[in-house]
Amino acid sequence: MSDDAGNKPWQGGMLALLLTIAGFIAWDLAVDQAQGGDWSHMSAEGMVLLLASAGALWQSRALLGARRALRETQTDLHRAREEATRWRADTRELLRGLGAAIQQQFTRWALTTAEAEIALLLLKGLSLKEIADARQTSERTVREQARAIYRKAELPGRASLSAFFLEELWLPVGDDAGMATQRLQA
Repeated sequence: MSDDAGNKPWQGGMLALLLTIAGFIAWDLAVDQAQGGDWSHMSAEGMVLLLASAGALWQSRALLGARRALRETQTDLHRAREEATRWRADTRELLRGLGAAIQQQFTRWALTTAEAEIALLLLKGLSLKEIADARQTSERTVREQARAIYRKAELPGRASLSAFFLEELWLPVGDDAGMATQRLQA
């Protein structure tokens, strides 16, 4: 289980410890009662048994809640992945066309192969550091290549690069967000 679901690695151990304590106290109480033990001693042990049992119950509820949260998160993630897969399948041809149009524009700008790859990663939203790590190069090299891309495209930066390709995309008419975008263009 992960810490993201609220589960701490020590929770299972704590539950086992509390159950062990409760078991030993219950056994000791049974032995004390069979031997006619002192009432005050047995009362103290009974309180310890009660506290250990309550702690174990509380800890088990926390573990169950964490497991439930993890299952819900996994279910949500599974649904999101299925939806993304459906979306990619539904839009595959459109995305191929967009990809080809983007590549065609990179060619018009006379981007090198490395610059085109970096431009695509910039469009995908990767940071300069992430691009450098993926390409096994320095962040400084990627920054310089990004500047070359912007210079060749005659664009001021990353936001303008993204806007160049996305500016003409519209949401379906009647959609409130689409109307807001249309008002911005007017």
